[in-house]
Amino acid sequence: MTKADTPTLRAFALLEHLVRAEGPVSLADIVQDVDLPKASLHRMLASLEAGGLVIREPGQKNAYVIGPRLAQLGLGVMMHSGARRLRHAILSNLVADLGETCNLTMLHETEVLYLDRLEAPWPLRLDLKPGSHVPAHCSASGKLLLAMLPREQRSALVRTLKLERFTPNTITDPELLEAELDRTAHKRIAIDNEEFVAGIACVAAPVMDENNTCIAAIAVHAPVSRAPLSRALEFVPRLQEAAQQLAKTF
Repeated sequence: MTKADTPTLRAFALLEHLVRAEGPVSLADIVQDVDLPKASLHRMLASLEAGGLVIREPGQKNAYVIGPRLAQLGLGVMMHSGARRLRHAILSNLVADLGETCNLTMLHETEVLYLDRLEAPWPLRLDLKPGSHVPAHCSASGKLLLAMLPREQRSALVRTLKLERFTPNTITDPELLEAELDRTAHKRIAIDNEEFVAGIACVAAPVMDENNTCIAAIAVHAPVSRAPLSRALEFVPRLQEAAQQLAKTF
């Protein structure tokens, strides 16, 4: 055994494999893809399961997915990574240019997670700090992050959402939401036309990685009395510029 081949690193490689799978993986499939004996993999999975790092997918006897402890660790790394200051600086410049509140978000299970948020210096504010969650179906970032998922994964996720009504404009019909997500995926721009908070409009643009996968969303929101949706849409080119800058920090 070399220093690069230890039980800890083998367990870490197994976790990496489960993360990349983006869905339940059976022990039989893992054996085919990971160059370790089946008995060793079974022991490692049992140990990781006991520690909450992996869990069995309900209804599937030997299918594994990442567990809550590992998911929480991943979020912690993302929230407090060394790139956080650089992202915050990009967000700060964006707020200075647009004069409105901006945020950086990711999809966390069925909700939108705020990685960072910077308020514009206006009296009217929403108390949504980094680490806060908002619904995906009625926020610009949420609809964008859903829309950019593979179609089958997106449809499965939409079916699990509780489409709660927050304002008269909230989309609560799954078919209408799917149609909205199709339009969003085509335009690669999402809007929140007073769908989450009455009187607030929002526009979001995707942060794309080198594989053209959406990894986050950058958004601007403002009271419609000051920046109606038509005005907010004028911010799109600057949002897209910030999204390109942010992509280099992931």
